[in-house]
Amino acid sequence: MNEPWVHAEETAYRQYTLYFIYACIIYSLIGFSWGALMGGIAEFRYFVDHRLHGDLIVRAHTHINLLGWVEMAIFAAVYYIVPRLVHRPIYSLKLVRWHFWIHNFGLIGMVVFFSLAGLLGGMESQHSAPEQVEVIIRPLLASVGIFGSFVLLANGIWAFNLFRTCSGWKRGYEA
Repeated sequence: MNEPWVHAEETAYRQYTLYFIYACIIYSLIGFSWGALMGGIAEFRYFVDHRLHGDLIVRAHTHINLLGWVEMAIFAAVYYIVPRLVHRPIYSLKLVRWHFWIHNFGLIGMVVFFSLAGLLGGMESQHSAPEQVEVIIRPLLASVGIFGSFVLLANGIWAFNLFRTCSGWKRGYEA
């Protein structure tokens, strides 16, 4: 069966769509475990809830869940559905690859630096003034912003690729 959206690069396209699913599974397991630890270990919960900047650890957890688990699942589903919907191949497999790697790079960087800022800020807040803690975490949060820009770039690549795939869909559609 030769569907109009199938093309020579279909194996690589399927592979990257599955990579998004695999990433979704990995991030969900990390996020679920992280949440269970935060809720189940009293000392960890106290640190997160009551130390200066401990809430940044919650932000790391939130980002692993939303940008990792949820968004990766959405990307995989949309990459699977859209070519079938418009009966056309994806506009650019190269952009799918770039999207995957840039998004993961950005997300992992965000989570690492949110976590570091939360841990270091929380530990330092035990024996330092809030102004001194800010000096320590400010560059870490700037790094979160830089890595967040990579995630934003990846999402822009995704949107552009899908827009180009969908635009003009009626020209190639034969009911």
